[in-house]
Amino acid sequence: MKQNLRKSWLMLSAIIFLASCDRHKDVVKRSATITIENVLDSKPLVESGTFKGSGTPALILPGQSVSFTFSAAKNQALSFAAMYGWSNDLFFAPGNPGIKLYDDDGTPITGDVSNEMKLWDNGTRVNQAPGMNVTHPGTAEVTPKNIKEVNGADDYGNSYLAASQLMKVSLAYNGNSTFTISIMNNSGGTANETPFSPGVWAISYVVGGNPLLPAPIYSANALSANGLTDIAEMGNNAATSAYLTGITGIFTPLSPVLVVVYNGAGNPIYKVGENDPGEGLKDLAQKGNADILAAALKGKPGIRSVYVLKAPGTTVLLPRMNGASGGKVSQQLNVAAGDKIAIATMYGFSNDWFFATTDDDMGASKKGNSSPSIGLFDDGTAVNQFPGAGITQFNLAGTPLEESKPIEAVPNPNDFTTLPDIDHIIKVTFQ
Repeated sequence: MKQNLRKSWLMLSAIIFLASCDRHKDVVKRSATITIENVLDSKPLVESGTFKGSGTPALILPGQSVSFTFSAAKNQALSFAAMYGWSNDLFFAPGNPGIKLYDDDGTPITGDVSNEMKLWDNGTRVNQAPGMNVTHPGTAEVTPKNIKEVNGADDYGNSYLAASQLMKVSLAYNGNSTFTISIMNNSGGTANETPFSPGVWAISYVVGGNPLLPAPIYSANALSANGLTDIAEMGNNAATSAYLTGITGIFTPLSPVLVVVYNGAGNPIYKVGENDPGEGLKDLAQKGNADILAAALKGKPGIRSVYVLKAPGTTVLLPRMNGASGGKVSQQLNVAAGDKIAIATMYGFSNDWFFATTDDDMGASKKGNSSPSIGLFDDGTAVNQFPGAGITQFNLAGTPLEESKPIEAVPNPNDFTTLPDIDHIIKVTFQ
């Protein structure tokens, strides 16, 4: 009897000891720090390009027209420039920041916008009387002058009609934030008949309602730069095109970052191939608001902890600009063996794109650069537009157009542009 009692006691003690060990293992945690950075080398222009006539040389002759298509959001403007061909150094361009594309209420502007056009003197050549007998390149100014609007007459007494009487410019709205502009040479039979040269065009990103680069091609009352003299004197757009191409690309902030520590199978934030679960991911993907999803996840089985990381002052993580580092947030975490990390943050200048940990998960035991675990996804809840140039993008003062599609990875290149590699946009480290 005593032996049986002794055996029972020993077995009970062993069970208690093992259970105690399990409980101890479960609560043994270590401190770790996750850091998320916006490492994008941002560009100020969302789009740029060239246009030219159909002949050889590719001039736009009186009676001829050219057109091109572009995307734009509210407060964005279209700038372009082309040479007044029968001059020494004059060029056509709208006043900066360019042709307005939407009314204040977001209604697209269409029809004749020729009154936006102006004629400019590049200030690098002495102006002869305009016409087919102009000598190119002509006599250089002893000292280059600042770019100056030609309003009726130039500094040498030569007369000019208003730019709107020589160049007809029309806008057509194609839907979903895209426009087509037509530029017609309307100078035939006037006192200022002239061919137009091949030209360049550009659209700046807008942040806080203001363009990042309000004078993308020229600056009035400043010296000509960035290859513009080649356009104004020779109609050669190559140098300015190369300059604009070099400053055209991606600009986007990242929203406050959702960080979830969890234990279990499957990413708790989303599943590729399934529709948005309706717990707040839509608000994160469309508006950058992670608070709703964070509240929904707290207390769910397997969820250890939930954080929303906001950059000081701005709340969003801005990209690198003008030599300054991009935005960065960090959070100290308590993690246990087997824990995983999931994050999500909005691609700010999109309709409903978000960065998130992939199905590979990000183990809490991993240290160092975890950026390879991040993918870019389309939430499928809003109609996509050119990133950074969509009239219905929430962070560009728009209201998303609703749709219902399964969540999927954003292809690259996509229907709008080619993005940098993900690790050139967002960096995630775990230490």
